[in-house]
Amino acid sequence: MARTTGSSGAKTLAAIHDAGLDLIHEHGFEAMSLRQLAARVGLQPGSLYNHIATKQDLLFDLIYNHMVTLLASVDEALAGIDDPLEALKAFTAFHLTYHIERKREVFIGSSELRSLSPQNRRKIVALRRAYEDRLCDILQRGEKKKLFKIADVRVSAYAILAMLTGICTWYDVKGRVGRKKLIDIHTRLVLEGVTT
Repeated sequence: MARTTGSSGAKTLAAIHDAGLDLIHEHGFEAMSLRQLAARVGLQPGSLYNHIATKQDLLFDLIYNHMVTLLASVDEALAGIDDPLEALKAFTAFHLTYHIERKREVFIGSSELRSLSPQNRRKIVALRRAYEDRLCDILQRGEKKKLFKIADVRVSAYAILAMLTGICTWYDVKGRVGRKKLIDIHTRLVLEGVTT
């Protein structure tokens, strides 16, 4: 991509982030080089340092931005829903939709956690825990109201998240089952899992 004349720093940084997502998704963090990244954005390699300090900082920014967006979006999806059953349905639909639409971010956020420095990993793990806590809160409220039968809230939350996140590995937009039907199937599985 050739850099447009007069492009702003914010636009260039956005292009770097987008290209970084593509390259890390395609090749993995360790295999991606800053030279590849610069070429993809249309910059000289040395010019990247006007926008990112290090390759590690780029990875952290990508995963951090993904997690902050995920948390803000789930809070918006759950806003005003007090009933735990309806909240669990909304959470399931949100999680599936987000993960279908942002496969690169989700993949990198999971597979490249290992590539973060210990300090950066701790920050991301705390954000992941905050997301898991949203689901745990729904499950606890449902259990308290005797709507759900749950042996262990945290384990149940991990099992639900693993099942829902799995859609990233096999969902095909051109597949035989549409998104709405997939959400309905997953919602039924989740509800059956916590109510029987």
